[in-house]
Amino acid sequence: MAGSHLLSHSHSLPKTYNHSFNQNPLSQKLLLPLKFKATLRPRALRAVLSQKAAQTAVEDSKKAPFQHCFTKSEDGYLYCEGLKVHDIMESVERRPFYLYSKPQITRNVEAYRNALEGLNSIIGYAIKANNNLKILEHLRHLGCGAVLVSGNELRLALRAGFDPTRCIFNGNGKILEDLVLAAQAGVFVNIDSEFDLENIVEAAKRAGKKVNVLLRINPDVDPQVHPYVATGNKNSKFGIRNEKLQWFLDAVKEHSNELKLVGAHCHLGSTITKVDIFRDAATIMINYIDQIRAQGFEVDYLNIGGGLGIDYYHSGAILPSPRDLIDTVRDLVISRGLNLIIEPGRSLIANTCCLVNRVTGVKTNGSKNFIVIDGSMAELIRPSLYDAYQHIELVSPAPSNAEKATFDVVGPVCESADFLGKERELPTPAKGTGLVVHDAGAYCMSMASTYNLKMRPPEYWVEDDGSVSKIRHGETFEDHIRFFEGL
Repeated sequence: MAGSHLLSHSHSLPKTYNHSFNQNPLSQKLLLPLKFKATLRPRALRAVLSQKAAQTAVEDSKKAPFQHCFTKSEDGYLYCEGLKVHDIMESVERRPFYLYSKPQITRNVEAYRNALEGLNSIIGYAIKANNNLKILEHLRHLGCGAVLVSGNELRLALRAGFDPTRCIFNGNGKILEDLVLAAQAGVFVNIDSEFDLENIVEAAKRAGKKVNVLLRINPDVDPQVHPYVATGNKNSKFGIRNEKLQWFLDAVKEHSNELKLVGAHCHLGSTITKVDIFRDAATIMINYIDQIRAQGFEVDYLNIGGGLGIDYYHSGAILPSPRDLIDTVRDLVISRGLNLIIEPGRSLIANTCCLVNRVTGVKTNGSKNFIVIDGSMAELIRPSLYDAYQHIELVSPAPSNAEKATFDVVGPVCESADFLGKERELPTPAKGTGLVVHDAGAYCMSMASTYNLKMRPPEYWVEDDGSVSKIRHGETFEDHIRFFEGL
């Protein structure tokens, strides 16, 4: 088991995008008994491929409702896989912490595996979304490959036991030393620019190995998302433009001892909620693959990236599922006999986790009401960085006389940008009340900092057997001081 067991119970859980080529262009165990059983009410996440498929999707969701790991029960308490979050708070360190559901991670991977049935494929988990070693080991055990955007993520993937031949090294600024490691390990490497190709060639020479490469083509498809998470527009820093494609094909031919072109790759962005966008991009990429193959290259892989969005608002919105995503490109992949690579991060890990906090106090300034908590932008920066919305709720029922009001939920960091949520209607909480920020599994802990010397928090998960284990130690002040010892 990962880490030490902290809490357990005996509750049994239910299973539930034709451009011509132009020549010569410009040369990323403390035990606590539970006395309560959860009355679980699984939240249905219905999915659609397009408007005409909506009715079918709704019917499917009724047959197999989406089981979410965090559920507010009729008793007013928030549960994770049948465990009261309030009770977990009482059994762990008294500081903000991340709480995951291991079973939910499994369910999310299974949704992709089931959707990919009948296709030769690689589920390449995007390590940048969450780099917890225990979570990576679990994803590897479930058959995932890994998507890497730095040398250290490559090292971590190897430490977690991932098969290098199921790993893809992305990024627009990969450095030579990391590329040598990638060449030695035998991972796929995406070519993102002229200088990137030069560095990959040099790395192959130094490693004495031929590198399997994919061309990352910028398809100029608008993913209709926040500009900070859009990666497939023509002005993006990522990928190569189609008018430069012939130059790259000629360069690969010139370096046949170092490079083997095996595929094409694109990535549109993140938090995408319209799968037709993936269809547009895949159509473009299939066209490019046809043209590349016509020049004698044995291209067997199509990598359509990741970026599937989730219901951060907990509004019951009809959002696409992994099956909707795969089904929208399935016929294109099969028609060319391709191996499909997908790069999910958020849709595998985001909804498996909450950031758990305690209320420090409530205050009013002018026309604004504030709930001040011990967590902050240091632990969870997405709202401050992207103005992202993440659902917030209290972990226990409010007193009957608690007045409902509209609050900004803020932390103690000395920045006006330090907020976890704005304009949230909540019962006025008492000091010490538990408060969670939902869907915190992706791009939260991996982007955490020690600003204001708020040390990065511990992480726990609920195991398959209902026990709770620590899966990352929280950082301490002593950890910070160690960086200066012996200087």
